[in-house]
Amino acid sequence: MAEQSSNGRALGSVTVELGDRSYPVEIGAGTLAGLGARVAATTGARRAVVVTVPPVGRRYAGRVLRSLRDAGLRAARIDVPDGEASKSLRQVERLYHELLRAGADRHSALVALGGGVVGDLTGFAAATYLRGIPFVQVPTTLLAMVDSSVGGKTGVDLREGKNLVGAFHQPRLVAIDVETLRSLPARERAAGLAEVVKKAVIWDAELFAALERDAEALLALEESALVPALTRAVEIKAEVVQRDERESGPRMLLNFGHTLAHAIEALAGYRGLLHGEAVAIGMVYAAERSESLGYAPLGTAARLEKLCRRLGLPTEPPGFTRSAYLAALRVDKKKQDSRIHYVVLEGVGSARTVPLLPAEVAAALPARPRGSRGSSGAARRRRR
Repeated sequence: MAEQSSNGRALGSVTVELGDRSYPVEIGAGTLAGLGARVAATTGARRAVVVTVPPVGRRYAGRVLRSLRDAGLRAARIDVPDGEASKSLRQVERLYHELLRAGADRHSALVALGGGVVGDLTGFAAATYLRGIPFVQVPTTLLAMVDSSVGGKTGVDLREGKNLVGAFHQPRLVAIDVETLRSLPARERAAGLAEVVKKAVIWDAELFAALERDAEALLALEESALVPALTRAVEIKAEVVQRDERESGPRMLLNFGHTLAHAIEALAGYRGLLHGEAVAIGMVYAAERSESLGYAPLGTAARLEKLCRRLGLPTEPPGFTRSAYLAALRVDKKKQDSRIHYVVLEGVGSARTVPLLPAEVAAALPARPRGSRGSSGAARRRRR
């Protein structure tokens, strides 16, 4: 039975084991009111600065600031514009100036309250401000809870592509309150579930089967389905990070679907598709390439595509030309020499990386423009 208190219900905890940089990922319901004490205990800070976006700040920042002050911390709030465009060097510089005005010093901690954009931006600022200060992740989207808030990858985008500037800087705490998910639109819930699907399909066939069984319950945020899936997804991320913190080996598997996804996002100007939607498209495409290249058994891609569609996720690449995709793929940060470390499936629950030229990755993409949703999945499989 979950522990209950005036500070909410504790539903579970996962520890990311990194020696003296280990930290807990605490999962609860209604736990924002007790956040301040946990920030004080895990960071040792005297001052905390909450970085958020206006829509999230209006709902939750007041509660978080009160909790921090009740725990004896001086607390301030900085808002950044909502959306992927905030992941920029310009916003980082603005954050530095705001932190100086707020009196932030080496005895201060940053609290990232929001989705993946806020977490990446705040983490990068924490990694570089005064050569590094502590920070805490308080993710409020499902996508951030199961992916970007865990593992210490921080960064910003350049015009040429996503996350091309960044640093590894582990948080001191990841505090997940599943009640914040209630305010998410259905589309954002589905986009977050794309990252749960990704972890299952590369790592855990049993989790994938559970997602197939509970897809509709997950979309409805039914706790009996959501909490075990969320916890297992966090455990997988922790397992991978513990084996390979700096992304030189197994952690590359977490890029499954992201090679094409990042190209799509760059070509679309980071508008129109949510990140998880782009990842869903990239995953289905990568599964099909896995079959075509002889790494995965036939039927793997169809099973993945069916689950994504049940979750309301798109599965067709937007209709940019193959030459446009190639140009975007050539600035992929996972490229070594002229080849990309492309993640392919060996079946549901198992993956590996293979070195492919950008042209080999893009071989199944259309040479000419077509509609943004493209042809049906069956037609695309016939093209293979």
